[in-house]
Amino acid sequence: MTNLLKLLPAPHARGKRSPVTCRLKCDDACTKAVCNTSSNGYFRDIASAEFSRRAALGAGAAGALSAAVVLLGGAQPAAAGQGPARGPGPGRPGHGARGRLPFTPIAPVDAASDTFDVPGGYRWEPILRWGDPLFDDSPEFDFAAQTAAAQARQFGYNNDYLDILRARDGRSAVLVCSHEYVNPQIMFPAAPASAAEERERRAIFRNAVGLSVVELSRRRRGAPWDYVRGARRNRRITMDTVFELTGPLAGTDLVRTKEDPEGRWVRGTLGNCAGGTTPWGTILSGEENFHGFFRAQGTTAEERRYGLADKATAMGWEQDDPRFDARSEEYRNEPNRFGYIVEIDPEDPASVPVKHTSLGRFKHEGANVTIARDGRVVAYSGDDERFDYLYKFVSRHRYRKNDRRHNMRLLAEGNLYVARFRGSSEGEIDGSGTVPADGGFDGTGQWLPLVVDGRSTVPGMDVPQVLAYTRLAADRAGATKMDRCEDVEPNPATGRVYVACTNNSNRGIPGQPGPDEANPRSQNRDGHIVELIEHRGDATAERFTWNLLMLCGDPARGGATYFSGYPAEKVSPISCPDNLAFDTEGNLWVSTDGAPGGIGYNDGLFKVGLDGRSRGKVEQFLSVPREAETCGPVIHDDDGMVFVAVQHPGEDGSYGQPHSLFPDYVGTGGTGTRPDRPTSGAVAAPRPSVVQVFREDQDQDRGGGRKDR
Repeated sequence: MTNLLKLLPAPHARGKRSPVTCRLKCDDACTKAVCNTSSNGYFRDIASAEFSRRAALGAGAAGALSAAVVLLGGAQPAAAGQGPARGPGPGRPGHGARGRLPFTPIAPVDAASDTFDVPGGYRWEPILRWGDPLFDDSPEFDFAAQTAAAQARQFGYNNDYLDILRARDGRSAVLVCSHEYVNPQIMFPAAPASAAEERERRAIFRNAVGLSVVELSRRRRGAPWDYVRGARRNRRITMDTVFELTGPLAGTDLVRTKEDPEGRWVRGTLGNCAGGTTPWGTILSGEENFHGFFRAQGTTAEERRYGLADKATAMGWEQDDPRFDARSEEYRNEPNRFGYIVEIDPEDPASVPVKHTSLGRFKHEGANVTIARDGRVVAYSGDDERFDYLYKFVSRHRYRKNDRRHNMRLLAEGNLYVARFRGSSEGEIDGSGTVPADGGFDGTGQWLPLVVDGRSTVPGMDVPQVLAYTRLAADRAGATKMDRCEDVEPNPATGRVYVACTNNSNRGIPGQPGPDEANPRSQNRDGHIVELIEHRGDATAERFTWNLLMLCGDPARGGATYFSGYPAEKVSPISCPDNLAFDTEGNLWVSTDGAPGGIGYNDGLFKVGLDGRSRGKVEQFLSVPREAETCGPVIHDDDGMVFVAVQHPGEDGSYGQPHSLFPDYVGTGGTGTRPDRPTSGAVAAPRPSVVQVFREDQDQDRGGGRKDR
């Protein structure tokens, strides 16, 4: 623990996150050299560089399989859209243009405030908090006496992706949530600990990540939810859970290790960020910042392209498990077994989850699925790193209604593409964010093939190499370098695809790629959202048109912003779009990650109009506490409810000196209420939590909590 605290860096110059978040969540990615050093640009193809000698040798056995596609059980695509949105100017009365959740937008909340704020007429309550017991034999959470065995039976830390799958009766549901990473300096004191205590803490961290599946219940439709302790479907997925690899990479030399000589079974999942829900009811989760958990040689082009290096990791798991020390030949391939889209079946707690290699290996923010006209499923995914890419997967086989077993194999076989964008007014883009003379940022694009019909289209790389080193394959193909593609969501009402580009403060600085029309601002601190329209509305098409829905920021503070022509003085300020979702009326909802460092307000959830006179109208619905990030929005406007996962509240605090007491504080924050649910143990601390927001008239007599089976 003390070693980790000493490793925390000083605040960095350009990034917007807390340096603590950067250290723990993404291994200080914004303070390091950009991983993508390829020469591919906006209008030119990339010059192919020779693969490293090791990759060529390592794929020798895999080469014989390069033309074959292995169809394994368990593949499942994610469904479109989960996320928040914005509204009219702060403090101005008014309602959304359309929708079943009328509200007066809240004013932005100062970044020093430790409140959870919702509109007038709404209340909020936590459903689940870090440490809540999930099973009959789970101990109650005791902050001052944590154990690895207890954490494996309790709700995990730093919840991110979220969905709530309701039963037809409207009174029961299953909540699924990912747990991305942990914060040791909040979880434990900084005082020196014994070697045995340090080992136990690292085991706690390994059991605090992964995913949780938890049943919910309520008295009637529209009422707030309680979680059910000991329910049949409750499940924790941790670093000890066994996953099956699917697709052409499974069983090849690139994923074999001493522990798994077959190359088909992987223990654990890491950096689980956003995700998606498939049309057949399974959950997809993206393994994002996996690189920071491994110590590697860091000498090959493949390792460097994924940020792997020869240095002690922040978590120190290599001290306990040799597979996290990838410097050895026995575990050199262990990092190749992470960085995928994983899929779990929330209905069957005994099922083996899978990792889908056909969707490629990179820092997946998540994956979201739509069903094309011809019945094939299409999964969109972004690579969340500066100057990395946007991807699309098209299944070989077709979706069958009510045939869950068949549909769960669809992501095991198909074609993989990466996007290249071209602008219509490229000569006018100077990095200032000034709108081109034609009135908007727009253009055309192409899905560049990487794997088609079971064969690689990338010179010098076979199919297993493309799937293990997808970033290098996309470099060679000539993809467009984007400003951190995070959530990518198809709108179920229109089929249009929305891409949240969170930010990229390196855009246009000396030695780095300059602006282009799809990423038009230099030192892009506030991010933007791309709207993509597939050719003729066919999700399997290899061409598309695109435009920018908005360039985020606070118009009142100066700097270029753009909201599709909607008056900038009438929007809620918004910065760093991250997760996206839709309501039943087709409105976009956007959650943010990083706003305090740019516009000075806490992160939040916003509603955005997409058509007519309300296109680009941003209205803020809620604000999360100090130093927290808004994640996993779920919009059940037919129930009058909104759900968010509140990640890393009070991130810059420490054990015994918290910067937040969310959610266990008493009082009133904004126009919402906060329930009195004291933290167990002697020391108060913030607890990452899943929160439900509902109208005050939906339930007046309860305070949230759990329901024992």
